[in-house]
Amino acid sequence: MQNIQFIFFFPKFSKIVSLIFFFSVFLTISNCGKYNPVSSRDTPTNAQERAKKNIEEGRGISVQGLFKNKGQTNFEFSSSNPMWRASLEVLDFLPFTVVDYSGGVLITDWYSDDINADSSLKISLRFLSNEVRSDSLKIIVHQKKCLASGNCSTKILNSKIQDELLTSIIRRAAVLQRDSNNKKK
Repeated sequence: MQNIQFIFFFPKFSKIVSLIFFFSVFLTISNCGKYNPVSSRDTPTNAQERAKKNIEEGRGISVQGLFKNKGQTNFEFSSSNPMWRASLEVLDFLPFTVVDYSGGVLITDWYSDDINADSSLKISLRFLSNEVRSDSLKIIVHQKKCLASGNCSTKILNSKIQDELLTSIIRRAAVLQRDSNNKKK
């Protein structure tokens, strides 16, 4: 009988109220859920990477962008990407109409030299990856031919211009990446 009195140590409350109280305490202590162990392989050790992963998975919020001005851009990442820098350096003689780093697109304006005034080229680059590899960049060369009557036709060229551009961009990106790695050491 003393054990029962010990369990229900609130003499003024009824047994039902005491049971509800102990049940709510039990649920609070047990955290009302299943134990879900986390694998150390899936969890990054760096705090910033862990926070980024949590935000991507919808487990947290980011207050970082709330107080920034919307017109500002961070150029640090785009200047550290060797593929992007190499593409800009190789195509620096052409005027650009679209330069969108976040979208991974570079599009030049129509370009014609003095020799072929009736024919002009437009080059589109799409970045598929930030790695310095030949399959991380898609190059499309458009050709526009205009007749004397003013009629113009455009077509996509599958020519050696694409291969030469890709080769020169990859070579330049490899040099830029090597130089960047040497500076870090």
